[in-house]
Amino acid sequence: MKQLRLGVLAGIFVIAGVLSWAGARLWNAYGTLPGVPLAAPIVLAVIAVVLLATALSLRSRLKAQRERRPGAKGVEPLMAARAVVFAQASALVSAVVAGLYGGVGVFLVSDSLDVPARRDQAIYAGSSVLAGLGVIAAALFLEHVCKLPEDPDKNDDKAPARA
Repeated sequence: MKQLRLGVLAGIFVIAGVLSWAGARLWNAYGTLPGVPLAAPIVLAVIAVVLLATALSLRSRLKAQRERRPGAKGVEPLMAARAVVFAQASALVSAVVAGLYGGVGVFLVSDSLDVPARRDQAIYAGSSVLAGLGVIAAALFLEHVCKLPEDPDKNDDKAPARA
């Protein structure tokens, strides 16, 4: 499984943000813009906490396993693989969601903050972006925790054969 790159996530975030900003401008021109739910940053923050707790748990279990502590509970390879898939999926979806709320937030800030309802929506959108970035950070940390160490035999294969 390939490691997720920060550049890919940043690109997804920017593309989703630009499309969301353009969609918000268009939607506002033809009617009222739908609101940013208060639950959006809360749900993203909960996902970030779950990812971080999983990473910390797996890190301590892997450390105990490496140190060969008596009674250490090991980590099954399939469980680690599932954790990495969960982390990568969460990071990708979070980049899209944070980009969408970021685009709406930029539109709301540039439109007018005089209206209290719009100001609240901009705060919710900004909080959602921050929580989405927290999900991405926790997901990348979980992916780093589950990364396999480099195989020393693999480097020997690249060396030229000697007679």
